[in-house]
Amino acid sequence: MLHWGMPTTPLPRETRVVHGHRRAFVRAGEGPPLLLLHGIGNSAQTWAGVVERLAASHTVIAPDLLGHGSSDKPRGDYSVAGYANGMRDLLSVLDIEQATVVGHSLGGGIALQFAYQFPERCERLVLVGSGGLGPELSLTLRAAAMPGSEAVLTALTHLPLPLRAGVRALDAVGRAVGWERGRDLAEAGEAMLALSDAEARRAFLRTLRSVVDTRGQCVTAIDRLYLAEAIPMLVIWGSRDPIVPVAHAEAIRERVPSARVEVFPDAGHWPHLARPDRFVEVLLDFIAATRPVQHDRDGWRALLAAERALART
Repeated sequence: MLHWGMPTTPLPRETRVVHGHRRAFVRAGEGPPLLLLHGIGNSAQTWAGVVERLAASHTVIAPDLLGHGSSDKPRGDYSVAGYANGMRDLLSVLDIEQATVVGHSLGGGIALQFAYQFPERCERLVLVGSGGLGPELSLTLRAAAMPGSEAVLTALTHLPLPLRAGVRALDAVGRAVGWERGRDLAEAGEAMLALSDAEARRAFLRTLRSVVDTRGQCVTAIDRLYLAEAIPMLVIWGSRDPIVPVAHAEAIRERVPSARVEVFPDAGHWPHLARPDRFVEVLLDFIAATRPVQHDRDGWRALLAAERALART
């Protein structure tokens, strides 16, 4: 997959078999663990422009989520809860007990679910153009969740080479003139073209339909965001995100006053690709300025009790 401002050489993968399925991942560097979770249709390659600099001070683990990239694509559970379970088990296999979890798009929804299901394993939470924060979503992804979209997706992923070159040309135009919309379209187009394999398409649709219907995102963490007060949180968004609106970042600012919210001017849905230097700077500054949280069971219970009391008033 081609990305502007980042190396196109594929990142080297390791593999582990977990629950009978091969899971591919990038591992780099030494230091406090960073778990990087990509979005739907992408792979660990989406982090290629930032891995080296993050690995200078951290152990970076960037998996190809099940159904994506070089990981297996079984007929299985592609829910956010299933993905969160898979990330817990992969970290356990790698002897990593806790990590700062960074999630982009679908990966942000998985990161939220991971922090909710396994708060003792999550030191910090970083959301990048995250899913799971409201129903609003691009029309294209809502349409892809409709019945019968398989035939359309199959046709799109078997475009003739000249049309494939046109998708890549959008990337070149975006880089040349700073047109973020063009670059986002190119990135989305490359993700679609990567689904030429039937198993990859089936996994993509199962994943999409687990979180999206024709009305938009149907899985939300909004009702549990009050629990995020217990964990250091950073939110990064592109001001011109055409897929998940930047208003969702403002929703977090309102519901989690302790969260740090950074909106990158003129960036789209992939701010870590459009502004890799700024992304690394903000992420490392956030890590340096916060202490990894140790899960406080009593504090967690107190937050739940306070929410129940508020609901009764």
